[in-house]
Amino acid sequence: MSDEPIYRRVALIGLGLIAGSMGLRMRRDGLAGEVVGHARSAETRGVAVEIGLCDRVTDSAAGAVAGADLVVLCVPVGAMAEVAREIGPHLARGATVTDVGSVKRAVIDAVAPHLPDHVDFVPAHPLAGTEHSGPRAGFPELFENRWCLLTPEAGMEAAAARLARLWRGLGANVDRMEPDHHDLVLAVTSHAPHLIAYTMVGVADDLGRVTDSEVIQYSAAGFRDFTRIAASDPTMWRDVFLNNREATLEILGRFTEELFALQRAIRTGDGDLLHDYFSRTRTIRRGIIEAGQDTDAPDFGRAHGERPA
Repeated sequence: MSDEPIYRRVALIGLGLIAGSMGLRMRRDGLAGEVVGHARSAETRGVAVEIGLCDRVTDSAAGAVAGADLVVLCVPVGAMAEVAREIGPHLARGATVTDVGSVKRAVIDAVAPHLPDHVDFVPAHPLAGTEHSGPRAGFPELFENRWCLLTPEAGMEAAAARLARLWRGLGANVDRMEPDHHDLVLAVTSHAPHLIAYTMVGVADDLGRVTDSEVIQYSAAGFRDFTRIAASDPTMWRDVFLNNREATLEILGRFTEELFALQRAIRTGDGDLLHDYFSRTRTIRRGIIEAGQDTDAPDFGRAHGERPA
């Protein structure tokens, strides 16, 4: 429990999984004096009120940001520019604007031109989520021991330090990264793997010799994890790929080269190459577990009935 709120008023623009989890945790732990939310959908606004996600919900983004000392853009990357244009004239002097998008250079290019000089802009990306979306998917522990990456421009030190305090209060570890490097790192760790998962599930769907019932009934652990990833919000991931295309295409090119090498090893019966390759990749998995970013429990800790990590 925080003794003093880190921000007097926080405005959440977009009320999905990330905003929902932020709002619930901020209200639970007193990290903000007031949490105001906005979503374009009246249904989403109604759910947010029903579950106590915010102290107050408005039907306009401009109304939500009025008087806020922190504004968090929780909308898909493709909608960032429009939202920034809408709220720009209504931002309070000295406020901080941030976001939760998984692409950073495109967000900076879309948002920064619409912000007045009297606010600070500190882009951010919490590396947390599930395959579920919408306000009901949020839960206060989503960010526990996950990382949040901040990509502030020069001159934003005080605003970035304050925002880092909030993210630590939400349970996250915080680090800083240069925006373009962030986009390359995430292309490796998130964006390309998601595209590969979507592709593999699409292959299963298109393969006429394997029926839908067989795919569902006999799914092994690897394919189950692919389907979990491929169930993620389609609008969000469409915008991610369109706005991080260069880094994603670079990593997919490298992936294709590696895949061809493995194809050749299988075709030629090169067991030594396959064993060495799989041993090297196994070490990376162990490193992720040792870093506390996953578990080696059976089924990766996703026991029946538990909330996905």
